[in-house]
Amino acid sequence: MSLTVAVQMDPIQRIRIAGDTTFALLLEAARRGHRLLHYTPERLSMRDGRVHAAVETLMVRDQEGDHATLGSPERMDMGECDVILMRQDPPFDIAYITATHLLERLHPKTLVVNDPASVRNAPEKIFVTHFPQLMPPTLITRDKDEIEAFRREFGQIVMKPLHGHGGAAVVRILPEDPNFGSLFDLFSVTFREPWVVQRYLPRITEGDKRIILVEGEPLGAVNRVPAPNDLRSNMVRGGAANATELTEREREICATIGPELRARGLVLVGIDVIDGNLTEINVTSPTGIRAIRKVGGPDISVSVWDAIEARIGG
Repeated sequence: MSLTVAVQMDPIQRIRIAGDTTFALLLEAARRGHRLLHYTPERLSMRDGRVHAAVETLMVRDQEGDHATLGSPERMDMGECDVILMRQDPPFDIAYITATHLLERLHPKTLVVNDPASVRNAPEKIFVTHFPQLMPPTLITRDKDEIEAFRREFGQIVMKPLHGHGGAAVVRILPEDPNFGSLFDLFSVTFREPWVVQRYLPRITEGDKRIILVEGEPLGAVNRVPAPNDLRSNMVRGGAANATELTEREREICATIGPELRARGLVLVGIDVIDGNLTEINVTSPTGIRAIRKVGGPDISVSVWDAIEARIGG
């Protein structure tokens, strides 16, 4: 089965391929003989209800600094593609939401991974709240009195912007923290959306586990340990990736959310678990495939393409 596959992503020339999940997916697609096309989100357009983009043919190689060759841009009706990978990085803003509306015009005749309507309706830090029994105590608000009451109840808390990404602006607040007022003011003028406030989980120092699910099934994981003197475990923030196995609690989490992921057409999902607590369900452009492979885990890109081909063939 040879497919025409377009990838909507940030410019491929700028990525760091060693840890890039999108690149892992492209390498596996090329290995299977699929035709690859590349375009960036601002090239996506719709005229009279038809979606098109200026796409470039793409060849990929697993060689840092010489990893991609692009052809000349050509305008293409995106309905001619078999698969579109929606893989641009957040922020999850109005531009991102608009792209989901345009791609929704194509799906499912052209399979968009992940389902654009589900991506739009399942922001990482809101979708997860469908499963409160799996989470630490969590508050979503901009109301200072609500945050103060939550802080009195739980002592140490963590605050982060609702649509933040990559560990940006994640802060820990102590029970008697004199910086809270200033941090609240800073958040108020910096972020228009509400914030996520959660009980602080002390065992974050032991790691934040990223688990990758394909069609709702957990296929691999990596434990991301924060750098010294940093709360955040994201690898882009200096977190170290270590091999790991799933605990019974983590398998319970995956079994609970898996059917909902499948029902929503969320083929590739990354979840974050700290000390048995589900903190995020990442559906926009989840990462972790290459990190899992690097620490001795499976090549999950194979399973992703098996799932995509099964959806098209089925």
